[in-house]
Amino acid sequence: MEMQMELQPQPHVLLLPFPAQGHIKPMLALAQLLCHSGIHVTFLNTEHNHRQLTQRQALSGRFPTLHFHSISDGLPSDHPRSVYSNYMDIITSLRSKMAPLLHQLLVSLMSKNDVDDPVAQLPPLGCVITDGIMSFAIDVAEELRIPVIALRFISAASFLCNLCIPKLIEEAQLPFGVLSHIGSLFSKVYTIGPLHALLKSHIVDNNLSSSSAAAASLRQEDRRCMMWLDSQSVGSVIFVSFGSLLKLTRVQLLEFWHSLVNSGFPFLWVIWSDVLWSDEAEHLSYVIPGELETATKERGFIVDWAPQEEVLAHEAMGGFLTHSGWNSTLEAMWAGVPMRCWPQIGDQQVNSRWVGEVWKIGIDMKDTCDRSTIEKMIKALMKGEERDVISRSVDRFAKLARTSVSESGSSYHNLEKLIEDLRNL
Repeated sequence: MEMQMELQPQPHVLLLPFPAQGHIKPMLALAQLLCHSGIHVTFLNTEHNHRQLTQRQALSGRFPTLHFHSISDGLPSDHPRSVYSNYMDIITSLRSKMAPLLHQLLVSLMSKNDVDDPVAQLPPLGCVITDGIMSFAIDVAEELRIPVIALRFISAASFLCNLCIPKLIEEAQLPFGVLSHIGSLFSKVYTIGPLHALLKSHIVDNNLSSSSAAAASLRQEDRRCMMWLDSQSVGSVIFVSFGSLLKLTRVQLLEFWHSLVNSGFPFLWVIWSDVLWSDEAEHLSYVIPGELETATKERGFIVDWAPQEEVLAHEAMGGFLTHSGWNSTLEAMWAGVPMRCWPQIGDQQVNSRWVGEVWKIGIDMKDTCDRSTIEKMIKALMKGEERDVISRSVDRFAKLARTSVSESGSSYHNLEKLIEDLRNL
């Protein structure tokens, strides 16, 4: 009996994220957690994003059961692939062009007929874990009778809103218990966030978290900002990042810039090279007012991309001006950093509402984008009575997050349940 159990092949799971930075990163964290338990994982990216993940080999070396694979997204090579401005182009192409390629790949992974094919050396595919946005992948897996799990990278509150907006209007269900309602709609729900923290709790390796985050990034991190943070006072810096998708107008950019300079606080700002809408500027080489340049050199630091988890965890961090993406929200909660929220798209409005009005761990700035208002809000976030009230709530939620990923916590337990269920498929 013991010999038979030793020869029993480990499960093989395919993970398919939506082709965007904020979806690839947590999905890759889950992949590492599954591999750490001995499960074989085929991590499937579009060819475009597969090429961007330059540290694939390093991760595969660390996790021998992690296998990277790619298929075409069906878009021409010169397509900008901006999720913010080309979302429907991407979705349409994925559904029409990527779906049949996924069908072919799943069929090949279900068998081991071709011994010359490296893919065939894996155990037969037993499950697909797909991004919930990739609904076509659910259809393909179900057609082939492969068990499928949908992974959502938005808050439970936003997910329930997406599901129940018609009923919320029709039946006046507000206020609602988030997870209790979701649980009534699905046979199984695994609440396993925050994934980046869960990865740290399972694999005690100081180098893993930074290397894992960098490997999941589609942009090159500028680590000079960490040395700059080391030179700043404790709790003095405002960190500004609006994620990997959001586009700004030139006016919006300058309003934020003036407000940061006028606030008087040191600031670290992520401004990626194509953050502006293309009809306003092709790059950031336009003329910047002299006072902004001078003040930024004195107390600001601007990077194209930053190691956000490490930045938020730095002792110099005092506040986070964010777009309220769910990854950023969870990372700030975990690090215990108060948030000033400027939501724009997707689940960000709901996340921001919960951060400000329900959890009381930040302030919702809504659609405000004038320099005087932003300056006042930054000052309120960084000092004063409102800051003190928010800080108490932030500390409480940071403790809750840490408890959830500890061995006695709900996220830790639910991950073990997911792994157990994958083994029993």
